[in-house]
Amino acid sequence: MRYTPISSATYVNHRKALADQLLPASLAIFNSNDIMPTNGDGSMPFRQNSDLLYLSGVDQEESVLLLFPHCSNPAHREILLLKETSEEIAIWEGEKLTRDKATALSGIATVYWLDSLHTVLKALMAEADHVYLNSNEHTRRSIEVETRDMRFRKWITTEYPLHSYKRVSPIMHRLRSVKSLEEIEQMQKACKITEAGFRRVLGALKPGMLEYEIEAEYMHEFLRRGSRGFAYTPIVASGFNACVLHYIENNMPCKDGDVILMDVGAEYGNYASDMSRSIPANGRYTQRQKAVYNAVLRVMRAAMDLLRPGVFLADYHKQVGQLMEKELVDLGLLSMEELKKQSAAQPAYKKYFMHGTSHFIGLDVHDVGLWHEPIQAGNVFTVEPGIYIREESLGIRIENDILITEEGYVDLMGDIPIEAEEIEELMNA
Repeated sequence: MRYTPISSATYVNHRKALADQLLPASLAIFNSNDIMPTNGDGSMPFRQNSDLLYLSGVDQEESVLLLFPHCSNPAHREILLLKETSEEIAIWEGEKLTRDKATALSGIATVYWLDSLHTVLKALMAEADHVYLNSNEHTRRSIEVETRDMRFRKWITTEYPLHSYKRVSPIMHRLRSVKSLEEIEQMQKACKITEAGFRRVLGALKPGMLEYEIEAEYMHEFLRRGSRGFAYTPIVASGFNACVLHYIENNMPCKDGDVILMDVGAEYGNYASDMSRSIPANGRYTQRQKAVYNAVLRVMRAAMDLLRPGVFLADYHKQVGQLMEKELVDLGLLSMEELKKQSAAQPAYKKYFMHGTSHFIGLDVHDVGLWHEPIQAGNVFTVEPGIYIREESLGIRIENDILITEEGYVDLMGDIPIEAEEIEELMNA
């Protein structure tokens, strides 16, 4: 394993928190993700199902977690089922989890091989009244490929049609949105790795460099520090490309006078970081570029101060929009007349700031969370305002990740250079 995993005690606590939310006589079932194919005999890098990982720490394909807190057999209240390892598998694929290693990692004493799943289920289903099944209920999901959870759901509801089936996702969203101490430590490690990558880029960037060469600088630093790479597809956007919000081609030269918008983040132990910085290709912002940059930075800092326990995210985003209105007027991009004519459905600032300011972050870069309930201590959010001026080929986005506390927040990226003058100084050192 490339990364240092969270302790088994944290996974034990995660499972207990879930068990406390289940109805009596309930069985909860979680499947790993598949290894996705490419072409021929190729496959994509494996990425574990975040819920199964959150509850067990098992970062391996063909794994199933069964939780039956009130089972009459104490040994069957928590069960892991794993792909059986062998000497041949070790030779061709590498070491897989043994029973003992799975127990040490997860804190789960009962570990079976996956081929015994149906036999184990027969005994559990005879005792269970309710079955909690997992599904992807992320508000921004786009599902075109059938997952193991989806296939399993079809099978079990056909095989056992008379049980009461429940959704476990709402419970998992609630639990995962409040980070435990060790989760925060993993995220802080990811942020520190991202910082190292950014500092490397500040020393390497020169006019004429290709966007993907900057991407390579980040990847080099991420890998050498124990990350498996980017937490999401990186954006390295020079000039007008920075005005394309999800630009990921990263194949154009960075011209003298361009500002390079970089939206990148390392992962560590499957936990994400998410940083945006906008830096001058030649090491110096123009007066206009710096004015726009500082406007975005002021909105970012004011937005951080708004994120507090008890605040609703919908209200927060409206307040950030009002902050952005003032900056856009001061920059000469909006007039007071335009503000008077705007509608609530289509605020005037959206012409230059089209996206939201914050999202949950954790095991996924766009992590699950409770958008309809007040912010809680332990939530972790991005804060990422931006101004995109297509007619000036200028896009500025600045983004840090912050942990909400009872007293306010902790900036997990507080050590990453952010002031325009500091960035210029480091680029010209």
